[in-house]
Amino acid sequence: MASSEAEEKPPEVKPFQVERQRGEQAAKQKIVKRSWKESKKMWAIAGPAVLVSVSQFSIGFVTVAFAGHLGELELAAVTVTTNVIEGFVFGIMLGMGSALETLCGQAVGAGQHNMLGIYLQRSWIISGVTALCLMPCYILASPILKLLRQDKDISELAGKYCRMVIPQFFAYAMNFPIQKFLQSQSKVWVMTIISVVGLGCHVLLNWALVTKLHLGLLGAAMAGNISWWLQVTAMVIYVVSGFFPDSWNGLSPLAFKSLGGFMKLSLASAVMLCLELWYYTAIILMVGYLKNPTIAVDAISICMNMQLWTSMVTLGFNAAVSVRVSNELGAGHPKAAKFSIVVAVLTSLVVGITFTAAVLATKHDFPKLFTDKPVVIKETSKLGYFLAATIFLNSILPVLHGVAVGAGWQLYVGLINIACYYIFGIPAGALLGFKFKLGVRGIWSGMLVGTVLQTTILLFVMLRASWRKEAVQAEERLRTWGGSTDQTPETSLESSAG
Repeated sequence: MASSEAEEKPPEVKPFQVERQRGEQAAKQKIVKRSWKESKKMWAIAGPAVLVSVSQFSIGFVTVAFAGHLGELELAAVTVTTNVIEGFVFGIMLGMGSALETLCGQAVGAGQHNMLGIYLQRSWIISGVTALCLMPCYILASPILKLLRQDKDISELAGKYCRMVIPQFFAYAMNFPIQKFLQSQSKVWVMTIISVVGLGCHVLLNWALVTKLHLGLLGAAMAGNISWWLQVTAMVIYVVSGFFPDSWNGLSPLAFKSLGGFMKLSLASAVMLCLELWYYTAIILMVGYLKNPTIAVDAISICMNMQLWTSMVTLGFNAAVSVRVSNELGAGHPKAAKFSIVVAVLTSLVVGITFTAAVLATKHDFPKLFTDKPVVIKETSKLGYFLAATIFLNSILPVLHGVAVGAGWQLYVGLINIACYYIFGIPAGALLGFKFKLGVRGIWSGMLVGTVLQTTILLFVMLRASWRKEAVQAEERLRTWGGSTDQTPETSLESSAG
């Protein structure tokens, strides 16, 4: 009996074990509390940024949907325009504006709001000149597409449509710098409202011009032009109307100073982003070389539009982590910057898994949003698993790119893109698609290899990065391009450590 009672007696807990358990519990509570605080900061930027990205991207999404019901040739023409010509110039314009994301975010972190208006004007100048240089891509779209060995009928119609949408191209030059200006200050709700209202106007305009007035692709182009310029005009009025007394003090001749250094960062940003967007454009072009290209291009373009639409959601986290990292580095808080990255990656990953599951569950239904042609619906459904895999990977990659923008690593990431996408991914896709005759699925499989490789490398780089060193470089960058700071890098970093 005595031995039985001894066996039932719980083991004695020693005092040092109690203290260790309390310490571990307190540490867990601290991490949870810190994660919640960081998550709220991130969602305050990411939530509105997601709505803006989705709304603005959905302008093209809606246009493709309306064009798809005009006919197979019209759908293919608009898709090629959207994914090849517009994809080419859109990436450059967005990338040029992304330099503002690094500089404005770090200026806000350092408390130098007076430089934001100057940076915005410099970005407008550079983006406007870039737009003029790229306009021949729209004017000469037909011969460019034919040179790329695209179908003759698709190329001719796409060329006509490209010339119709030149006005919205110039709207990009104004739009993207304003977005970065507002996001860096976490002033995004008015921009969000403008974007959502703009999308609503675009749907109504397409319904009126394409469906009711039967203006075809001309009506679709007119709707896009009007919708983009309505949004840009509203945001410019918001910025210059006195709502930003610290960061907008009117036009300044300082906007023309340091344009060389600003241009260098802008080009690095454009290269980084364009190499990403053109990678998926290459899929469209390669599929155009297959037999029966109209059906193949329609199927792959529907999947690409779905993939790009979900990417607009993860681009919200891209913007959020870019702002958070640049703000914290500009303020000299390297540990806070690193913690922001962890929270953003995990959150975006959860969203990506949700989208992946949704695509797999509706792979026989989502093609019907774009076309009522049974052969196109069937071919698109076969690509559902490839689309799901792409969406999953792209729930992580845009966040990693946001970190690169926040830290000013654009050129470095651009080189990684070249290696992973254009040395490994595209050749692998061509080999599987044409040599092994696997068609669209082979092309897409090979290019997924490049995406996996790039994601792995970027994760490795960011895990090994010295964020203290990045904070020092952020302050040096601000001093070089027109800022001044009361703190030396060493002083600010010591205060952040405390």
